[in-house]
Amino acid sequence: MSSREDIAAMRRQYGEIGLIESEMPANPFSLFDTWLKQAAENEIIVEPNAMVLSTIADDSPTSRTVLLKDLTQSGFTFFSNYGSNKAKQIDENKNVSLLFPWYPMERQVIVLGSAKKISRSDSEKYFASRPRGSQIGAWASEQSMELSSRAELEKKFKEFESKWPEGSQIPTPQGWGGYVVDPISIEFWQGRYSRLHDRIRYIRGKDNNWQIKRLNP
Repeated sequence: MSSREDIAAMRRQYGEIGLIESEMPANPFSLFDTWLKQAAENEIIVEPNAMVLSTIADDSPTSRTVLLKDLTQSGFTFFSNYGSNKAKQIDENKNVSLLFPWYPMERQVIVLGSAKKISRSDSEKYFASRPRGSQIGAWASEQSMELSSRAELEKKFKEFESKWPEGSQIPTPQGWGGYVVDPISIEFWQGRYSRLHDRIRYIRGKDNNWQIKRLNP
């Protein structure tokens, strides 16, 4: 196990390129889309659309990684089993955070907002676009529920695989679909020298216009 001294000595120098308020677009979605595309072009970043979703239940936070699957002016969309822990926590408290950790680019984005289910038709449209294995997996997995063994899960997968042979249309499970996170705040972080990092936060006003604020690192 690494010693406290070893961990404390872990550090790197960040770059000179930063964020300048006068050059920031008025709409944060525009900057986020640019950063997402640049992350996708970076060969070191394996899942550029991976984001850490944090929810709250019984006053306790929980985090897990999910994948961004759509980005519109309405917000950030991801998909899940509606019986999962995350779904139950969202039912209890719709306020969530998203974190995009693009460490190789010395960047991260934090989104604060509220999550709500998207329409059934939009969920079905996305489900139809998924690979067959992922579709069957959605039927086989009772997400967050206990399993007696790995074999139990694989048995259920094979049963559904037999139910819908190759080439057949697999319906969307009733308890599966998407959420969209409607943001009230989007913060862009860019690593800078001497730990003088740039933090620019967009805050949405009641008129839906975005205010730009610089924060101390």
